[in-house]
Amino acid sequence: MGPAARRSSFELAPHPGSAAQARRMTRAHLTGWGACEDTCDAAALVVSELVTNAIVHTASRRIHCELHELCDDAGERVRIAVRDEGCLPGETRAAGRVAPEEEHGRGLLLVAAVSTAWGAQETGPGLVVWAELPRDARAVPGPGPVPDASGTIGGSGWTW
Repeated sequence: MGPAARRSSFELAPHPGSAAQARRMTRAHLTGWGACEDTCDAAALVVSELVTNAIVHTASRRIHCELHELCDDAGERVRIAVRDEGCLPGETRAAGRVAPEEEHGRGLLLVAAVSTAWGAQETGPGLVVWAELPRDARAVPGPGPVPDASGTIGGSGWTW
């Protein structure tokens, strides 16, 4: 993969207003990069869901967000990555099995629906969850994979 054309990052405190702050900051960065409105809308949704998950499901003191503009053989994309600090010792991430009618539990399904690719990887005690969107949303080939009922996608073994 070639180098990122542009990159920016910001950190947020784990409080309810942080998802809205992440949406505003993401939109401002991507607008400055010349991303189309549809990409800005999708990126705002993705970052909001990922930040909310980090707040709700971890004991993070800071949530780190990164935006990367990528250009390679796969095309021009925007990658959004949110890194948390993990859970307290002895705690585990909840296993994301929520009844469909419940309000919570749909965030990663939304991320998968608007992203061309996404995934998660453990980074020490924390987790990085990332998603890629086309820089020009009119070039969207289709949504990324959806996790199965066990919360596993592509063998990555993530669970919430």
